[in-house]
Amino acid sequence: MKFTNMFMPTTKETPSDATLPSHQFLVRGGFISQSGAGLYDFMPLGKIVLDKIRAIVKEEMDNAGANEMLCSFVTPQSFWDESGRSSTMGNELLRFKDRKNAEYVLSPTNEESVVNMVKNRITSYKNLPVNLYHINLKFRDEARPRFGLMRGREFLMKDAYSFHSSQEDLVREFNLMEETYKRVYQRLGLEFRVVEADSGAIGGSGSKEFHVLANSGEDTIVVCPDCEYGANIEAAVRKKRHFDAWFENTNTPASMEKVLTEDLKTIEEVSNFLSVSKAQNIKAVMKKAIYDEDSKPVIFFVRGDDELEETKACNAVDALDLVDITEDELKDAGLTPGYCGPFNLPQGTIFVIDSELENEIGLACGANEEHYHFVNTDLSLVKDAVYKDLITVQEGDSCTCCGGKLEYTKGIEAGHIFQLGTKYSEAMDAKFLDENGKAQPFIMGCYGIGVSRLVAAVIEQNHDEKGCIWTKETAPFMVDVIVSNAKKEDELNAGLKIYEELKSNGISTIIDDRTKERFGFKMGDFELIGFPYAVVVGKKLQDGLVEIVDRRDTGSKIEIAIDEVATKLKELI
Repeated sequence: MKFTNMFMPTTKETPSDATLPSHQFLVRGGFISQSGAGLYDFMPLGKIVLDKIRAIVKEEMDNAGANEMLCSFVTPQSFWDESGRSSTMGNELLRFKDRKNAEYVLSPTNEESVVNMVKNRITSYKNLPVNLYHINLKFRDEARPRFGLMRGREFLMKDAYSFHSSQEDLVREFNLMEETYKRVYQRLGLEFRVVEADSGAIGGSGSKEFHVLANSGEDTIVVCPDCEYGANIEAAVRKKRHFDAWFENTNTPASMEKVLTEDLKTIEEVSNFLSVSKAQNIKAVMKKAIYDEDSKPVIFFVRGDDELEETKACNAVDALDLVDITEDELKDAGLTPGYCGPFNLPQGTIFVIDSELENEIGLACGANEEHYHFVNTDLSLVKDAVYKDLITVQEGDSCTCCGGKLEYTKGIEAGHIFQLGTKYSEAMDAKFLDENGKAQPFIMGCYGIGVSRLVAAVIEQNHDEKGCIWTKETAPFMVDVIVSNAKKEDELNAGLKIYEELKSNGISTIIDDRTKERFGFKMGDFELIGFPYAVVVGKKLQDGLVEIVDRRDTGSKIEIAIDEVATKLKELI
């Protein structure tokens, strides 16, 4: 391909709303063009990159034995009503009616469509397992689309759905998909981490996310430097912490006692007054849980030096969301702000205690009476207690796998795999006959990769102040032959000779044969667009030499004879 034949409008202007490097450089480099809020057109260079990533994803899915199909982008809303997600997805699900007043949605994901495809077509365990995938457009009506391709409303995604007759076979496929995804990201040349994750709106019992590591990532992930453990902050766990009890030398704790703590409401105030550490206090985090048709006050109890992880908390009470609650609402529920504890709560109060506090003794907590706290508590005496993992793992906490010190890093979620179980098959009455001739709901898994998001993720991990630095598998062209002065016939002919030779050696190449642009401008485009290598045909041509420039280190140049360019680049590539 020649620059003069290709539509690739580069610009020095940065979009005013572009804060991430990928958003800035993909627009400036002529890869994408914004057509609306969260909507982007892929121009020729961007389409080449998108297709390269798509091809790798497809090849690895095919090698794993999955079957490619294609679901309609427009889905009858009745499918979503049947699964129950038309109400839980909220405003992110874009709904519309056709001329006959039939209701439809633009698919953000396709669990319902694929269950409908398989339902009544696979009727026996003998035809299982099967894994169906497609690479198709999706639409999620984001309230605040931003960051370019990282959080757009329309996006290209590979989503796969597997159907099984047993949980054991689902786990086998889940593990196979994990290895398949690892190969995808390895081939793309990305540094990534597989982490435990929350299943979110998709549902199911187990899930893992694949994060491309980048400082600009929206997600905080918890990793252990000493082993392979990793988890999204929403799902991270730690080794249980242990604290020396104050009664350790006597072996006999004192009985629970109510003490006056007038106007002392915060953990710090109570800790100082009682001369105990924050960890020896129980903190009450009070929220309002949002359900389908109503809302209820809920209380979460954690150690005084811990923080509540709200996704864990939301899951613990099966709520759609958690929001702040006012003091008046708490008082209306019979609760006492600032003095709330797990003992003597009003009947019917929804509360959950962090699992690390189960059966703990000797802690202080609110007495559910204004100006009073309990000391020397025994949590085994709390009636109807529900214990769940509620806390946010902190840096320095111990790894459950090896005991190492956990650390935070930032990641871009670029893939997610789920063990769905029977959530969708039961809701949509999709069944097969097992070995005994008994009807059973399909056991399902689903597996997603953000194909268009990966275009941006590659650049978030691979760029400098000058522009993009594509990995070799994702570059729109591997080599940019830059003719310094294309008006000079000898330079242009030499450039064309190198260009043709590289192409004949199977190296994807573009030649910058523009006659109206100066060398500095051409070099600037090379750096902005991010081709892995440039061959500069210029002043040294009279000596039979050209320069090879590595984009990752544009200050490093190799002078080489024209006849050796193809051989050298094959070595480098």
